Amino acid sequence: MFDKLKMRSRYIFGLRRFLRQRLSPEQCRRMIAEQLQNRGEMFLRILRQGIYENSRSPYRKLLLHAGMELADVARLVRKDGIEAALQQLYQEGVFVFHDEFKCRRPIQRGSLTFSVRSRDFDNPLLAQDYEARTGGSRGIGTRVIIDFDVMHYDAAYHDLLEASFGISGQPLALWRPLPPAASGIYRALRIAKLGKRLDKWFTPNTFSPTLTGVSHFLFVVFTIYGCRLFGGPMPFPEYAPLDNGLVVLRWLMEKRATGQPGVVFTQTTSAVRLCREALEKSLDISGSSFFVGGEPYTSAKAKILNQAGCRGIPYYSMTELGDVAQPCADAQALDDFHFLEDKLAVIQQTKPIGESGLTVGAFFYTTLLPSSPKLLLNVDSGDYGKLERRDCRCSLGQLGLHTHMSEVRSYDKLTSEGMTFLGSDLIRLTEDLLPGKFGGYPTDYQFVEEEIEGIPNVLIRVSPRIGAINEGALIDMILDALAARSAAHKMMADRWREARTLRVLRAEPVVTMVGKTLPLHILNKTKQ
Repeated sequence: MFDKLKMRSRYIFGLRRFLRQRLSPEQCRRMIAEQLQNRGEMFLRILRQGIYENSRSPYRKLLLHAGMELADVARLVRKDGIEAALQQLYQEGVFVFHDEFKCRRPIQRGSLTFSVRSRDFDNPLLAQDYEARTGGSRGIGTRVIIDFDVMHYDAAYHDLLEASFGISGQPLALWRPLPPAASGIYRALRIAKLGKRLDKWFTPNTFSPTLTGVSHFLFVVFTIYGCRLFGGPMPFPEYAPLDNGLVVLRWLMEKRATGQPGVVFTQTTSAVRLCREALEKSLDISGSSFFVGGEPYTSAKAKILNQAGCRGIPYYSMTELGDVAQPCADAQALDDFHFLEDKLAVIQQTKPIGESGLTVGAFFYTTLLPSSPKLLLNVDSGDYGKLERRDCRCSLGQLGLHTHMSEVRSYDKLTSEGMTFLGSDLIRLTEDLLPGKFGGYPTDYQFVEEEIEGIPNVLIRVSPRIGAINEGALIDMILDALAARSAAHKMMADRWREARTLRVLRAEPVVTMVGKTLPLHILNKTKQ
């Protein structure tokens, strides 16, 4: 009981300090520029204090097993730079695969084998102001510790976003879940930090002590009243279920009528659902902007938003790291991001996926910001995409962020009967081919992998709202499209056809706890 009171007291005092240290636009830009200039020194500081001096650190075990002392790494950094040093460390076996970071399997490098827990990757340099969980796209979410210092830093990006995309002064809203999910409260506090007004916080969760959970309910209440007391107004959460966004649409129509179109921060598929509902009900929300994350922003999704007269602006973040990349206002691709090399380093490594012969250029991240919730050293994020250096004219490019990312996808794969397909294969099917042939929207189709009595099965969940379909023709189209990718894909598709692995289920796609509708959803193994 005493520990809980102590934590709440520390949180309230931390919130007071956080909100009273407002950031001006000039301070935002200066903070990012200084961190960018000092990234090498910051990396070595984290390496010394957070890893070499932390006996619990998994990275310390890997570094010492590789015979790399702190002086060795420092010499590499000062000679060739952070990224070259990280490449060398990777070659020496100092990295962590995605499944290892998620604690799904032990870390093994040669004769070294050890198990890890989620807390082993926590940043020991943090004040631990509150705990949250990631979205849990492939099972239970990962526990993370979040500090006000990282929100202080990430708030600077919000200010740059508003300026870059011309939305300064427009009404802001969230459509995000309540804690323990972190995304909603995290964004709300960043907006409050800048002294900006959050007009609405829509949430797919019912806000009550019984349904939200007493501890999380009280945490949100403390935060709201703390913000109001310390000069950062914050609204109470308002229920808006994912399958009925009418309350959000009414707000957007109201703001449009005043001549100030609304801006909503939400999941990508949540924005698609809203625009789809607006089109079906002939509701005018044109001019609205959606900052979307959590899932790839593809051409099929962008088409729905454009049809509703809205603008989608994607960003790339992870709860373990905060913001990873911000949208480029001088974009050369639909999802052209500025990688935030002030707070992170990235190297790209060719990684085989399963036994299919498929490979991807996987992103391995390293934290450079002392206030990051987790410490990462060459950690495989589970994502891949394009990475390039180039100049651009937007505000982030002018600050010196010249590393661009695009076509970022998860390589979480569908594997059954020895077949492996990447998430990008499935996106094309669920968002383009199937809606084009059988009707509906990109959010109406989803692959679900499960195991029944030891036999692998893949369900294609198809929304009942589409109406009658020829299920055999749908399965044939999927297999034909997958087979056309390559000779290896054809062999695997033939195996699925023979085993009758694919089945159609007329049901709405599964939505994760934070509102994502992924093209592939992995169920726990069940016995029926």
